Amino acid sequence: MLYGYARVSTSDQKAQLQLDALQAAGCQQVFVDEGISGSAATRPALSKAFAALKAGDVLVVWRLDRLGRSLSHLIQLTGQLGEQGIGFRSLTEAIDTTSSSGRLLFHIMGALAEFERNLIVERTQAGLAAAKKRGTRLGRRPKLTPAQVAHARKLIEGGESPRHVARTLDVSTATLYRYLPVPANGSP
Repeated sequence: MLYGYARVSTSDQKAQLQLDALQAAGCQQVFVDEGISGSAATRPALSKAFAALKAGDVLVVWRLDRLGRSLSHLIQLTGQLGEQGIGFRSLTEAIDTTSSSGRLLFHIMGALAEFERNLIVERTQAGLAAAKKRGTRLGRRPKLTPAQVAHARKLIEGGESPRHVARTLDVSTATLYRYLPVPANGSP
């Protein structure tokens, strides 16, 4: 049996184009998630579709991006389907994992996506290393300047409560304590 799955990201979008294509492809039942991002952890209609599928069935989507948020996510989902003896078909990309050539094409795409991800990671790491070499400070901007830390230490040593000093500096008490390590005697 052919089951369809359609998804639109916002409530303004309409799923009719997808529904028409899935019905034309012969889907007897179509599950639709409306107003749900592809990166959403839970998609109710997709969960219902997965629950309805049995060995020998095929899940059909209009386009690959309607099912998964990334190619690795798609490979994970189609792998789960394959383990249960369920096929997968994408109409726009003409991918059909019920055939040997369709599985091959899908795995080649997965390998290329993994290669691309690895290149992105390598370029990111090289860029960060180059920025560090140039002396660029990476990460978040500090909440307190060295002068504010010295002033806070002086206030606390003068008897002010850390909570009051933190409020004065417009930071949390926890942030203040991160800047003023507690010595062995227990007071900052």
